[in-house]
Amino acid sequence: MAKQRRLNKGQLRRIKSNQEKRIQRAELEIEVEDAALDASESGIVVSRFGQQAIICTQSDPALRCHIRRAVDSLVCGDEVIWRRFKQRSEDVAGVIEAVQPRRSLLSRPDYYDGVKPVAANVDQILIVSSVLPAFSSQIIDRYLVACEDIGVTPVIILNKADLLAELETEQREEIDHALAVYRDVGYQVLEVSAKQPDSLHALQELLSAHVSIVVGQSGVGKSSLVNALLPDIDADVGAISDNSGLGQHTTTVATRYVVPTGGVLIDSPGIREFALWHLEPERVAWCYIDFRPYLGQCKFRDCKHQDDPGCALREALEAGDLHPLRLYNFHKIIESMAIKKPSRATTRGKKT
Repeated sequence: MAKQRRLNKGQLRRIKSNQEKRIQRAELEIEVEDAALDASESGIVVSRFGQQAIICTQSDPALRCHIRRAVDSLVCGDEVIWRRFKQRSEDVAGVIEAVQPRRSLLSRPDYYDGVKPVAANVDQILIVSSVLPAFSSQIIDRYLVACEDIGVTPVIILNKADLLAELETEQREEIDHALAVYRDVGYQVLEVSAKQPDSLHALQELLSAHVSIVVGQSGVGKSSLVNALLPDIDADVGAISDNSGLGQHTTTVATRYVVPTGGVLIDSPGIREFALWHLEPERVAWCYIDFRPYLGQCKFRDCKHQDDPGCALREALEAGDLHPLRLYNFHKIIESMAIKKPSRATTRGKKT
C-alpha cells in the first residue's frame, strides 16, 4: 500500500481557501427589492458569522441579519445601517446595508490571512495575562504597542492571582517585578481572580461608561473572567492542555455584551501569539511611551538602539531612566518582525 503523502501548511491553506471560495459562490446572493424592506434603522454588531451577523438595537438585543455583499468589512462593535424585511422569513430580521465610520479598530495580524479586524469602536482594552499558563511580559508589551498605535486606553489584568502563592519564589518575584515596571511606566495594573469576587470590584468599576474588549493568550482565563463579571452570559470556558501547558481556544468570535451597571464588554478569541509585523520598527518604538522622550536624540538617524554609539535609549538605560525589561522586550519584538514578516502576497487579507 502506497504511503499517503502529507500536505504542507501552504497546501492546506490553499485547499481551505478554495473551499471557502466555493462555499461563497454557492451561497445565495442576497438581492432584495426595496419594496420588500422597511426604512433604514441603526444597529450595533454583536457578533459576526460568515455572511450573517447578530445586531442589537435600542428595542431588541439580538436580531439576525444578512450582510450585503457590498459591505466590505464588518466586525463586532460596528455601528451599522440596516433594513427590516416587511415580511420576516425564517429567523432573519433584515439586511445590513452600510457600516458607519469607526472611531477605533483593533486588528490582529495573521501570517496567512493578513491584518484581520477583531472589534470596532472600543475605547478600553483589557490585556489579560495570568499566572498559568506561564506569565509573559512579551505578550503584554505587544498588546500595549497595539493599544498605543490605535489610541485606545490599555489596562493590564493579572488573572488567577490566587495562584501566586503556589509559585516558586523566583517565578513570583519575576511577575511582581514586571507588574511594578508597568505601574512605574504609567499603566494601570489590576490583580484579580475569577474565583475571588471581592478582587473584581475595581475592574467592575472600570467597565462603566466604557466599551472594553478583553484580549490575551488562550488559557489566561478570559472567558472565566467574563463569566465572573457577567454571570448571566455563560461564556465557554476551556482548560489548560496537559500536553503543551497552553490554553485551549474556547471563544471563536468576538462577542459584545452589555454591562448591567453601564458600558459594554467584548470577549475576543484567544490567540497563541500576537504579531506586529504590520508596523514599522520606528512606529513600534514610538508606541513604547517611556521611549518617547529619547526618540530622535540618538547620534545616528538609523540607530537600532542596540550597541550603536550615541544611542539615547542606551544612555537612558544606563542612567536608570529606562527599565531593562522594556528595552529587552522591544528588541525581541523587532527581531520577531524581521523573521516572520510575510510577503505582500500573503498580506492582502480577506473580507471580514
